[in-house]
Amino acid sequence: MRSRKTKDIILNIVKYTFLGFWGLIVLFPFYWMIISSLKGYGAYNSEYIPKFYAADPTFENYRAAFTTVNLGGYFFNTVIFAVVTTAIMLVVITLAAFAFARLDFKGKNIVFTIFLSLMMIPNELIIITNFVTITDMGLRNTFTGLILPSVTSVFYIYLLKENFEQIPENLYKAAKVDGTSDFKYLIRVMIPICKPTMITITILKVIECWNSFVWPRLITDNEKYYLVSNGIQEIRENGFGRENIPAMMAAVVVISVPLIILFFVFRKQIMAGVQKSGTKG
Repeated sequence: MRSRKTKDIILNIVKYTFLGFWGLIVLFPFYWMIISSLKGYGAYNSEYIPKFYAADPTFENYRAAFTTVNLGGYFFNTVIFAVVTTAIMLVVITLAAFAFARLDFKGKNIVFTIFLSLMMIPNELIIITNFVTITDMGLRNTFTGLILPSVTSVFYIYLLKENFEQIPENLYKAAKVDGTSDFKYLIRVMIPICKPTMITITILKVIECWNSFVWPRLITDNEKYYLVSNGIQEIRENGFGRENIPAMMAAVVVISVPLIILFFVFRKQIMAGVQKSGTKG
């Protein structure tokens, strides 16, 4: 017994030491981001060897992040982009996932296989196609042009379909016998049961929209429609001949706060959604 207890203690020490070390590796970029945001522009560029602390902390970079560019306006644009895109996408993928999971129609398996095959297409080709399409439609420098290519996701349809299929089919047949419509069954039964997964998808999509960089840079050249990713790039380039990294880091800290809050508020639902999506049957 004593030998087994000693072995368990040693095993726990090794396990938590590894987890602690891995945690430091994961958190170090965030620490470096905050420390860099507190260094003055001159002090940062004068460091031949980067220091792991701010010798003379200053919040000037945070002021510069909002005065150098219209970061507040870009922040508002990003909120609109993330909320509208996520809301439309949830409607699209929910209806599509329900159709593939419960409805019987000719060629369903073939259509779904074609859907899944789209995931193998390189993202660069999709961006080029979307750019040509949006340009031909005259939607450049519009919120519609920003939002339209992101209102669906094959992966999220697949993920939600797998969750819907875990709900017993007998429940659906019983509801149909009672005269319940497909839409009412979806709203009152399937969505509440799969709520953790839908919250997880929502948060992942918001993060995806928040971090979007290539598409906004490609489809907009009007500051009126810039997102925070455009603002960070502007701040970085506004360094009097050198990259203004401290101000850029300050901007990144500011725009990361909403995502961090979102994660901590819904962390339990995220873990439940991931656990549910990984369980079959």
